[in-house]
Amino acid sequence: MIELEIQRMMDDPGVPADEQIEHWVNLALASEGDAMVNLRIVDEAEGWALNRQWRGRDTSTNVLGFPADSPSVDGSRVLGDVVLCAPVIAREAIEQDKKLADHWAHMVIHGLLHLTGYDHIDAQQAERMEARERELLASLEIPDPY
Repeated sequence: MIELEIQRMMDDPGVPADEQIEHWVNLALASEGDAMVNLRIVDEAEGWALNRQWRGRDTSTNVLGFPADSPSVDGSRVLGDVVLCAPVIAREAIEQDKKLADHWAHMVIHGLLHLTGYDHIDAQQAERMEARERELLASLEIPDPY
């Protein structure tokens, strides 16, 4: 079972409902067993500040993953936190001519995969991660985001 906490730090009608986000989380983490994860939906200022603080990049970004380095809690692995910047995700959906909900699904899945060990630091890792994203998104009937 996945224990999910969703923190909405801003009110935006374009942000999917909790039930939709939970569906994507359960899909992405289906093979993880009992686990805990936190998703935080933020405005551009917070996304910018976190990206600057943790990645040294002075710009906002769509999604940040913070894998946990902590012991299990009541038998559940603590996976970590995913921060989703709603204004950036909305802007990218328009710029990339994607359905907003499809882009949200991709960003949620992308962030969660970071918590489970996927990365895109080099070409081989990126290929592996993107293949998993494509597989999960295809199961939702969402076209290849790349």
